[in-house]
Amino acid sequence: MTPLAFRIRYAGLAGQAYGYLLLLPAMAFLVAFTHYPALATLWESAFGAARNGKPAPFVGLANYRALLNDETFMLALRNNILYAAITIPVSVGLALLMALAVNRRMRGGAMARAVFFIPSLLPMVAIANLWLFFYSPQIGLLNRFLAWFGLPAINWLGDPDYALYCLMAVSVWREAGFFMIFYLAALQQIAPRLAEAAGIEGASRGYFFRRVQWPLLMPTTLFILINASMNAFRIVDQVITMTNGGPDNSTHLLLFYIYRTAFGYWDLPYAAAMTTVLLAILAAIALLKFTLLDKRIHYQ
Repeated sequence: MTPLAFRIRYAGLAGQAYGYLLLLPAMAFLVAFTHYPALATLWESAFGAARNGKPAPFVGLANYRALLNDETFMLALRNNILYAAITIPVSVGLALLMALAVNRRMRGGAMARAVFFIPSLLPMVAIANLWLFFYSPQIGLLNRFLAWFGLPAINWLGDPDYALYCLMAVSVWREAGFFMIFYLAALQQIAPRLAEAAGIEGASRGYFFRRVQWPLLMPTTLFILINASMNAFRIVDQVITMTNGGPDNSTHLLLFYIYRTAFGYWDLPYAAAMTTVLLAILAAIALLKFTLLDKRIHYQ
């Protein structure tokens, strides 16, 4: 090997090593707080609960077989799927509409953006307590509104037919403003000359959105859908504050049931099995969305 070739190869290896060193802190945090806990949870799910000071016995897949016969788990899974199926499209669609509304130059545009975004800055516990005043059967604003029209009061959080949908409304109200920021940033990255060209050609706003803006927003939409899916399956503080899983388990969601099993019943291996199932669901959703939307994404 000639000296020149050696120097070129050494420079290349040094550059690769420098790049890996830059990635090392992020990789360390990712392994310590993501990959290792996931593997540890999978391993713990193969054991039974420790009783009377005895070590936890190895049970293999027994915890997963027990999940199939657990009516509460199946109910929580169905509730969470319904919760995700409604809150994800509604919050994402509302975020897109709000971003389109405030993206134009108008008087009070900055104030409108702040009003839409402020709910996402509040802690969920504070938001849940705030909405309890809306849902209160005696002094709640919703029942006062119904009283103006002579309609009977509704026990919003005490009726199994309404309770889960009330939680959905709170989540949509909080998350839509957060997702709006991403859509707004993406809209402002679209070259103004595209809108000018569409105006010269006489294209309507709807046609310009369908043919130009929406395809260019697909990378942002994929990112938002992944985050919305994760948010829909990790609701716990809102449930604890507003309904505590009731009435009649109608607001039991997966993470709430995992929390109650782990820290209420102290059955950590069974909770670990449910956590593994939850991680598998989230991974499947992410993979499905990447598979279905990847061909429709246009990167600038």
